[in-house]
Amino acid sequence: MSTPVNEPMQEFDPPTVSACTRRAALRAAAGLGLIAASGVLGACGSTVRKTRLGSVGEPLPPDPVVRHATHTPMPVNPPPPISPGVPGGVPNIVPRTSWTKGAPRTWLADPMGGIGRITVHHDGIDPQPSPDWGSVVHRLEAVRKGHLGRGWADIGYHYAIDPAGRVWACRPIELQGAHVKDQNQHNLGIVLLGNFDRSTPTPEAQRSLATMLTFEMQRLRIRLGEVRTHQELAPTACPGRTLQGLMNHLRSRSGVLASL
Repeated sequence: MSTPVNEPMQEFDPPTVSACTRRAALRAAAGLGLIAASGVLGACGSTVRKTRLGSVGEPLPPDPVVRHATHTPMPVNPPPPISPGVPGGVPNIVPRTSWTKGAPRTWLADPMGGIGRITVHHDGIDPQPSPDWGSVVHRLEAVRKGHLGRGWADIGYHYAIDPAGRVWACRPIELQGAHVKDQNQHNLGIVLLGNFDRSTPTPEAQRSLATMLTFEMQRLRIRLGEVRTHQELAPTACPGRTLQGLMNHLRSRSGVLASL
C-alpha cells in the first residue's frame, strides 16, 4: 500500500492584486490592531476571476451551514484575554471530538515530522457562519467531508477559528496537512471561517488568531519569517484582503508578533 508524498491541492485562479500599503491595518486596543472593515477594504484591493464551483481549492457550493440544525447547546468560552507584555497567552482549543466522530485516514497522510512554519487561510465560503456552536460544527463537518471526497486523509487544516473566537482542533498536528500545494511539509495550517474578500474577521476571531500564532511561535520556536499566508506561497486570493491586512499588521514592527 503506497503513501502519497504530498496530498495534491489545486489553487484558486491567480488574483489580480492592486498596489497597496503593507501596513494599512489600523492599530487598536491591546496592541492587536483589530481591523475595521472600512480601514482594510479601502486600503488594498484584489479580484479573482470567476471559477467553476466544486473544483479543488474553491469554496464548497453551496454554503454548507445548516441554519436550523438541532443540536445540544454547549458552553461558549470567550477567547482568552491578551495581557500587555505577554502577547497571546494559552489558547482555549475545542477538541476534535466535540465536532466530529470521523477519524483521519492516516494511511493517506504522511507524518508531520516536526513543525517549522505556519500558514494562515480563510475557507472562502459565503456567508460567514453564525457564531453559535451548531452552525460552526456543521460548517467544519461539511468542509471535512468535502476534503475526504477529494481523496484526502482528513480536513486539510490543523486548526480553525470561528467568528466567536473559538479555536477548533481539526487535523491532528502529527499528520501533514493539505492546505498549500507542494508545501505542506512541516507546515501548520490555520483557517478562519469566512470569506475575507467580502467581510472582515470579527474582533474575537482576530484576537484568537493573534493568541494562537503567538502561542505556537513561542512553543515551536517558529521565526516570524515562517509565519505566512496562503497567497504568499501560491497564486491564490486566500486568505482574502481583510485577513491579509490583519496578518500584515500583526507581523509589522508595531504588531504583536514582531518581538517574538
